[in-house]
Amino acid sequence: MSDVTAVAEIIYGVIQKQRALHPERPALVGVAGAQGSGKTTACKLLEMSNRPRFAYFSLDDVYWSKEERADLARLIHPLFVTRGPPGTHDLDLARATIVALMRAGDESRIPLPSFDKARDEPAPKVEWPVYRGRPEAILIDGWCLGALAPHVGKPLNAVEAIDSDGRWRGSQGTFLREDYAPFFALFDAFVYLKPPSWDVVRRWRGQQEEQLLGRALTKEESAKLDRFVMHYEWITRSMMAGGHVADVVVELDEERRVGG
Repeated sequence: MSDVTAVAEIIYGVIQKQRALHPERPALVGVAGAQGSGKTTACKLLEMSNRPRFAYFSLDDVYWSKEERADLARLIHPLFVTRGPPGTHDLDLARATIVALMRAGDESRIPLPSFDKARDEPAPKVEWPVYRGRPEAILIDGWCLGALAPHVGKPLNAVEAIDSDGRWRGSQGTFLREDYAPFFALFDAFVYLKPPSWDVVRRWRGQQEEQLLGRALTKEESAKLDRFVMHYEWITRSMMAGGHVADVVVELDEERRVGG
């Protein structure tokens, strides 16, 4: 059994348990994990298996537009211009999509949100995939799904050093408590893919980029990626230390093998 298959089977077991507990409606399960942990690959593998019928989208599919994030940057802190941290997701869109899927019938056609990372903008609605029929389970992945608000301490990296007064991180914490926690409460269960260390997360993310590009990263691209992942370090480290509400924790080793 491949490692991604092993992860998918664990998620599948959680879904089946929740389906048994809630037979009257689709089970709603979230999969959290650091960047490059393989959560999206495992979810897509389950989606393709069609056992049961899954509706799947990612928290990455509901990022705010550049213009909306620029508004956050002006109102709260300049670092909110970069997508990823709590506060940069359109949770109303995610919630509305979940509600529509929960209410879907055999003839329903539900558009699933999509985000174009190359343009750093939501994809045009005419390009959104459409889920047809009634799902038996709804699967959503996201790096910070189930995260609790961490304590704001000393800056961990060069990006956080810009946030010397803690306003950016503190605002993320407020978003987690006031907006994300009620959203997380909609879910039946969370599975968290836990990395062995923060350092390996950067390596995983680099491998992910190189697979997408089909080549090695240039020095400039690598430096840009180094800075990008710094936006995720604070909450990722907190989740690794137990700052989450996951029902099942899957420990991964450096090669993403289960049982780390």
